[in-house]
Amino acid sequence: MSYDEGLLKSRQLLLERQGCEVVSAHGYTAALDECNSGNPYHLFILGHSIPHKDKESLVAAFRAHYSAPIIALKKTGEGPVQGADFLIDPEPTELLALVAKVVAQKAQHKGP
Repeated sequence: MSYDEGLLKSRQLLLERQGCEVVSAHGYTAALDECNSGNPYHLFILGHSIPHKDKESLVAAFRAHYSAPIIALKKTGEGPVQGADFLIDPEPTELLALVAKVVAQKAQHKGP
């Protein structure tokens, strides 16, 4: 989810190249609709262009339906996002490393 369509598309391509299936939402209303859709999500990523109060509102909406991890990409100087599992810089390598770690942990918890 992002307010910046260019970043949204570039992050989507980056994640898809790593084998992730991605559903993108541009803007608050589209993201809120996805949070309430009931679709099976395994991870929720909030872009750094989203205002802090909107991030916290979307985290609450997502948590009402899902227990999946939430990654919030932070703006410079931004504090914690209540309810998010991770708050990281919006660097592509950092995002990919964290997504890989989260996916690997989920796979380990599924077991044989």
